[in-house]
Amino acid sequence: MAADAEHPEVSFVVPLHNTGSALPLLLEAFRAMQIEESWELVLVDDGSTDGTFMRAGELLRDFPAPVTLVALARNFGEHAAVLEGYRRSRGRFVVNLDDDLQNPLSEALKLLQHLRASDAEVVYSRYADKKHSRRRNAASWLANRCATLLLGKPRELYLSSFRALRRELIERIVMYRGPYPYIDGLILGATNRIETLVVEHAARASGNSGYTPRKLIRLALSLLFDFSVMPLRLASVLGVVLCALGAVILAEVVIETIFVGQRQIGWGSLMGALAVFSGAQLLMLGIIGEYVGRAFLTVSGKPQSLVRTVIQHERRAA
Repeated sequence: MAADAEHPEVSFVVPLHNTGSALPLLLEAFRAMQIEESWELVLVDDGSTDGTFMRAGELLRDFPAPVTLVALARNFGEHAAVLEGYRRSRGRFVVNLDDDLQNPLSEALKLLQHLRASDAEVVYSRYADKKHSRRRNAASWLANRCATLLLGKPRELYLSSFRALRRELIERIVMYRGPYPYIDGLILGATNRIETLVVEHAARASGNSGYTPRKLIRLALSLLFDFSVMPLRLASVLGVVLCALGAVILAEVVIETIFVGQRQIGWGSLMGALAVFSGAQLLMLGIIGEYVGRAFLTVSGKPQSLVRTVIQHERRAA
């Protein structure tokens, strides 16, 4: 390996969260990786509570490449951890992959080769056969559909966390300092040179996915309210529709009063209409409040992530 400690050709960015027994297997896979270019490894521990950071420091003592090991002060989420890893990377090309060994390094090198051979600024992976759980697959499907609707994502593009990027694109997206990052939203807003490559997907080495229902909901809210104004537009459309419906109902009441006379029946339908209109108003207020709240947190300086410790491991001498 033609090593260049200051300017490696390739950076591999891996977020860690309670990686556990998969950590030695992950590092062993990097040790065995066959690559001619100079490379570095950037590991970002996203607030693990199982000693992942300390274990990583012990396992990296004789690592054959430069390593940047970052510990975040608490769990900020995968996207914040990956962005922090991007900022710490130095390579001309950056490949980011998960810590669960479901992204084989042989496939990472294929992504890298495809990126170098094309004029794309980012290459997304598309799995030939996904090994994720049903819950994770359902969440991925929903996120991709929402991105198509809200962010203008090409319908055929599959957004995956296993991707390779050029340094030029990295420098653009790391400028974002908002407290609710969504990397795919940043990428779609920063380039249209996007390609995909079909790769293999392995079964999870150990443990379960770190994506809990709460985290999936937070990710969905970030997609909705931080990178699109579509919810506000939908609220406006809903308001117009309800106003038109109210006008129709009012006209019906006036006509009925003129030609039939006043009647006392209809209490149930009246209450139903009030419930619909009141619920719609509360929904609109909630959407507006979500935007205002996120804008307030951004202006007040809510941090995207906070770094507790950074450790640099130099390449092992030959």
